[in-house]
Amino acid sequence: MPKNAFYAQSGGVTAVINASACGVIETARRHGDAIGKVYAGRNGIIGALTEDLIDTSEESDEAIAALRYTPSGAFGSCRYKLKGLEENRREYERLIEVFKAHDIGYFFYNGGGDSADTCHKVSQLSETLGYPIQAIHVPKTVDNDLPITDNCPGFGSVAKYIAVSTREASYDVRSMAKTSTQLFVLEVMGRHAGWIAAAGGLAADDTNDIPVVILFPEVEFDKDRFLARVKAAVDSHGYCTVVVSEGAHWPDGKFLAEQGTRDAFGHAQLGGAAPVVANMVKEALGYKFHWAVADYLQRAARHLASKTDVDQAYAMGKAAVELAVAGENAVMPTIDRTSNDPYAWEVGRAPLSEVANVEKFMPAEFISDDGFGITDACRQYLVPLIQGEDYPPYVNGMPSYVTLKNAGVARRLDSDFKP
Repeated sequence: MPKNAFYAQSGGVTAVINASACGVIETARRHGDAIGKVYAGRNGIIGALTEDLIDTSEESDEAIAALRYTPSGAFGSCRYKLKGLEENRREYERLIEVFKAHDIGYFFYNGGGDSADTCHKVSQLSETLGYPIQAIHVPKTVDNDLPITDNCPGFGSVAKYIAVSTREASYDVRSMAKTSTQLFVLEVMGRHAGWIAAAGGLAADDTNDIPVVILFPEVEFDKDRFLARVKAAVDSHGYCTVVVSEGAHWPDGKFLAEQGTRDAFGHAQLGGAAPVVANMVKEALGYKFHWAVADYLQRAARHLASKTDVDQAYAMGKAAVELAVAGENAVMPTIDRTSNDPYAWEVGRAPLSEVANVEKFMPAEFISDDGFGITDACRQYLVPLIQGEDYPPYVNGMPSYVTLKNAGVARRLDSDFKP
């Protein structure tokens, strides 16, 4: 009898993470001789630890296909990172108990850097605790900061949303600048890597002379230079648009938006860079302003998803299953760019030992010499990733998304486990 598979979603969700889920489940169904049922973890890895599994075989082919067009995490996600085996052996023993109880031999974890670390640890269970499990990481992160892969599923759609929103908001500010608002500040995600902020630079091009100032996490914030750059933009254009990454920081490393709290992974809780920057400009230069925080809107905007991103997200889910069926373990499928013009890419693979806990930052050659914009090289990298529209079906003027039944699997273990 073929072994069953466990699939789970982790971390902040995206507009296309469900497309990866669709790729995993549809491909597993086509490999019924090698893979039995696909069980999903309710709320990520916590679903495995608490034996709270979802039987995806209860879903119709049509419902699974509709995941390709549905944003967010269809099975629930979580921010939970497994500790090392020496620190918490009980967690790993619990995983084995659950996997054994449900005859699970494949582990597909869909997430970012911390999830890659969890997946890598699970892949070592056969070595350390004597249970055979093939663990494949399915890449996902709007931050685009996973190494080796050219880009990460989820990023292209966020980049498209931010580029479009920056352009549209700039048109708005331009129309009101003479008598009202002269400054618009948009805060975007990106703790240590400024890929999303860089996408705001796409708002300006040969036919759109928009003054966009970008604050990257990779560039230490210099208040005087920033204010001078904004003033120059307003002097020449009458207005200015600022795109600030949540991870923008002072020379001492303190985030502009730091709140003094921590998330479940131990990361500084951020939020509030936009009002900090806007008020800074107001106090120094007197400009009227508006600000906005893209927050969940940027990563949930499936209605504006990039077709490139949707296709790549599905391909990563499909490739993960094919790698597992081929006997691979402790690897992640990657997107390998083979050409910029015309844009072309293919599926590759990377060992999880080289992916886990490694962040990919914006290269220096992608940031303009003054530190406030993007270069032509960056534009050539970004533009293919936002290409194409892949609209969901609409009913009565609203996108029609699927909500799965998410039927639970009967528990086979007596003991409860609290992570």
